[in-house]
Amino acid sequence: MTSSKALNLRFPDPGQREAIEAAARQEGVSMQEYILRAAVDRATAVEKTFLAAFQASRARSGEAFRNLTELDPSAEQRAAEQAARAEVEAPSQGHAA
Repeated sequence: MTSSKALNLRFPDPGQREAIEAAARQEGVSMQEYILRAAVDRATAVEKTFLAAFQASRARSGEAFRNLTELDPSAEQRAAEQAARAEVEAPSQGHAA
């Protein structure tokens, strides 16, 4: 079994192949290298877009969580919530377990 390191560069559109050949020649690289560089450049651009969106999302989330500290319930509200929880969690009387 032989392994080929070259890409199989078949193009259904001859004009596309000519354009890529011309661009590769202009940069002084093989078609294979030109195509691989373009693929890496494209993947890097997608990654940068994703990371920018992720960082913006993190900033929004961080801001939302910072605002939660301002929503701290009052002592009366906490006491009412604790009483309601105790009432719900209290074992029912008259029922067998």
